[in-house]
Amino acid sequence: MLALAVLGSGKGSNFQSILDAVRDKRLDARIVCTISDVADAFILERARRAGVPAYHVDCSPWKTKLEGMGEERVLELLREHGADAVALAGFMRIVKPRLIEAYRNRIVNIHPSLLPAFPGLRAWEQALAYGVHVTGCTVHFVDEGTDTGPIIAQRVVPVFDSDTPETLHARIQEQEHLAYPEALQWLAEGRLRVEGRRVFRD
Repeated sequence: MLALAVLGSGKGSNFQSILDAVRDKRLDARIVCTISDVADAFILERARRAGVPAYHVDCSPWKTKLEGMGEERVLELLREHGADAVALAGFMRIVKPRLIEAYRNRIVNIHPSLLPAFPGLRAWEQALAYGVHVTGCTVHFVDEGTDTGPIIAQRVVPVFDSDTPETLHARIQEQEHLAYPEALQWLAEGRLRVEGRRVFRD
């Protein structure tokens, strides 16, 4: 069984999808702790309601990265709870090399586009502005770049002429909530093998 820590900054809808998959036995894992850089993030409330240890970690003075004492505290909590892997679920900070090296090919993120297209913030708005006909979501391992890690899985979402940023984002999230637990189950089963920039599923 995979001992999984979840890091997030917001409402925690992907955390909920992971938790639901664990409860439904679609994901052979237990969520050992949830960590947020935002004190009142709803992801922490979701965790507490589920009986999952929930922590706020102060990441100041940095606004966009996990570094210094904040990074040290996260590593401390991961070790304390025996985390085998880390799922980023709307975690809005850049993970730095020390944490990446400690959990190389065991930190997983979900991004709302078909990477490498539209990395960074608000990818669904980027997709609409660019005029693409399809977008989607990507589950990937985290490396030292921004949304550049080896790709585990992708799901395609059509872009309609009538779409607003809100309607497109909502449909992407529907696919995220399916793709993320599935990819984490592959990790739990030991089926993912990274060779260079590619991920193979055994």
